[in-house]
Amino acid sequence: MAAATHWAAATTAMGVLERGGTAFDAAVAAAFVLHVTEPHLNGPGGDLTAVFATADDPTPRVLDGQGPAPAGASAAAYRAEGLDRVPGSGALAAAVPGAVDAWFLLLRDHGTWEVGDVLAPAIDAARDGVPAVPRLASTIATVADLFREHWPTSAALWLPGGRPPRPGDVVRNPAWAETLERLAAAAQGPDREARIDAVRTVWGEGFVGEAVAASCRTPHRHSSGTVHAGVLTVADTAGHRARVCDAVVGSFRGWRVAKTPAWGQGPALLAALAVLDGFDDDVLDPAGDPGAHLVLEAMKLALADRDAWFGDAADLLDVADLLAPDYVAWRRALISDVASPDLRPGRLGGRDPVLADLAVSGADAGVTADGTIGEPTVTLAGETKGDTCHLDVVDRAGNIVSATPSGGWLQSSPAIPELGFALGTRLQMTWLQEGLPSTLTPGRKPRTTLSPTLVLDDDGPVAALGTPGGDQQDQWQLLYLLRTLVGGYDPQQAIDAPALHTTSSPSSFWPRGREPAGAVVEDRLDAAVVDGLERRGHRVTRSGPWSLGRLSAVGIDRARGLRWAAANPRGMQGYAVGR
Repeated sequence: MAAATHWAAATTAMGVLERGGTAFDAAVAAAFVLHVTEPHLNGPGGDLTAVFATADDPTPRVLDGQGPAPAGASAAAYRAEGLDRVPGSGALAAAVPGAVDAWFLLLRDHGTWEVGDVLAPAIDAARDGVPAVPRLASTIATVADLFREHWPTSAALWLPGGRPPRPGDVVRNPAWAETLERLAAAAQGPDREARIDAVRTVWGEGFVGEAVAASCRTPHRHSSGTVHAGVLTVADTAGHRARVCDAVVGSFRGWRVAKTPAWGQGPALLAALAVLDGFDDDVLDPAGDPGAHLVLEAMKLALADRDAWFGDAADLLDVADLLAPDYVAWRRALISDVASPDLRPGRLGGRDPVLADLAVSGADAGVTADGTIGEPTVTLAGETKGDTCHLDVVDRAGNIVSATPSGGWLQSSPAIPELGFALGTRLQMTWLQEGLPSTLTPGRKPRTTLSPTLVLDDDGPVAALGTPGGDQQDQWQLLYLLRTLVGGYDPQQAIDAPALHTTSSPSSFWPRGREPAGAVVEDRLDAAVVDGLERRGHRVTRSGPWSLGRLSAVGIDRARGLRWAAANPRGMQGYAVGR
């Protein structure tokens, strides 16, 4: 079974499974296709996290494809550039690209196919073209003037004939096709592992790393409205290698839930589940009252702890403290019948929490017209939202992977003409204030929002799931888990049900705003529930009826000996397939 945010990725994965590949071969092939079909949502210059388990070992593991800050990226250096926060676009926002190396690591250690075989579908798509989905066309149209006036290399790639593509127009990327062919040709060595490692070396140290570094040296406009050069060097890309690490595991109603460590936001979902685990089933329906209120308040507490404690340093947070019964009970007791507008991180490890000054003072900045705080990137006149992709795969043997690739959007920074892609903007998740868990620091990962999930019972994985959505990723997954693990929904029903989320916490994305007590709901949510939220003090924004999230999932039904998959109707391009 395969499910993804774009039908071409899901069908690519299924094609690999049909030809005997593992779930890991399939995921890698699908991921490279996503670079072509959804370049406004992810790219080779971006990042990814994945949670997976193998048929031989049900222990959940994390594929860490989040690159660190370059050696030249420090809070002091950026403040010296006249900045008070990391821009939302431009090369100063770029972490070391981590996605491609991570996919090759997964392929090397758990796949069976050769590099050229897994890249072939993406090469064909990039050379022959894919039909532009409406969101791709509208994104390019929004940033067209920026490209024309400030980023000419992006205009050359994404404005063929001088105009943005229309929905359905065939979009090609011959430079990326050539880059992939050169990578496939670099797969030389005495065995499969050596051949894949040779490609990883070329990516970091060879023609790709050299072109990335050269592009950064050209000053260009950033979302701050000011002009800067980037700081990425060949030494940065050559010195980075993806890794696999242990997942952080929490519990809820007897199930285990596996997430990234606290250099990602994953433990926030575990914290919210722990708080909600103390409430009765009959008040946990997110489509009812008070379930919607409890979900919003639990997530506010979890995200406040995320903002105060999460980051890439071993001594910042012990997740066991976050999930300790006494601490969870204290957090649960903070929830009342009234919506809290405050940021309320707790005291952990004997230390007092510290929030960034801009996080506390940035109320009401960065909330878009539809009430969401997505992943904003710059236009000539302001900002437009970016987003993320997601894919899930499970094979007949029981190998399973949930992956959330993102960053490196076409609107992130000027296109690198020799390579056919842009750099990412993940450093915007860091702060330029010193002394915080997520202060911009050379060699440290930004605290990413990418947050795939595995659900396990005593015998191993039963579901893999995730969604695009930045700060909302774990909020929408929380709805899914409550509905499937408590409410008795089947996976597709849980995905289709009305969604909601809080915007009361500071956005992880430039310009880092928040709306105290803010809540966004799909307007399919029952009017009585919305009225109840407003009576409790939530500042409710009604979004479109099918507008929040693009969650997908796959899983294993051991009782019936079956695999299952479900995909999202929102956006009309998610797809689930299997046999």
